[in-house]
Amino acid sequence: MSTSTPTKQLNRARTRWNATDLGLIAVFAALVAAAALAPALAITGIGVPITFQTLAVMLTGLVLGPARAFAAVGLYVLLGLAGLPIFSLGRSGLSVLAGPSAGYIIAFPIAAAVVGWLATVVIRRTVKARAIWFFVAAAVTSAVVIHSLGIAGIALTTKATLGQAFLSDAVFYPGDIVKNIVAAGIAVALHRAFPDILVRRAKRAVRTTA
Repeated sequence: MSTSTPTKQLNRARTRWNATDLGLIAVFAALVAAAALAPALAITGIGVPITFQTLAVMLTGLVLGPARAFAAVGLYVLLGLAGLPIFSLGRSGLSVLAGPSAGYIIAFPIAAAVVGWLATVVIRRTVKARAIWFFVAAAVTSAVVIHSLGIAGIALTTKATLGQAFLSDAVFYPGDIVKNIVAAGIAVALHRAFPDILVRRAKRAVRTTA
């Protein structure tokens, strides 16, 4: 049998969104908004209180994969820029792009897509130790995307040097480690409960056409 039909089915399964996909995008956009507005949590041994926004961004990517995660977090960002008070501390509007948080806000959809792609690789290639790989994916994405763009945003919107911006950003690393551990654990639990949520649905579409 020709493999062209299964291949087309696989491509459609990956690129076409149904009502469930749109619902998940809306739910996770709301989750990121709620996390941004939630009070910070003070933990002994960590000097800076932990906020939940980046946890929600990482969790969105780990659960939804790159495209839907980018759409969900991108929707959150667009709604905030449009005027809904859903950024941290209830801020909203284009004015946030002129402040020190600009780099982080821009980074969130990109980070969700990157960690979503890495999560897809993990789901396809591993069965054991997924929590560890999810944590590694989230930690690397946080450092390379969120913190890098965050530092750039601080330097560009304030009079801080890159060194000063790095030091301002560095205080968030301990909290991010905790949040990435939590996000990885929750993501593993969700993938166990809903094994088709990321990539297996596409694989099943291929099998049913064979």
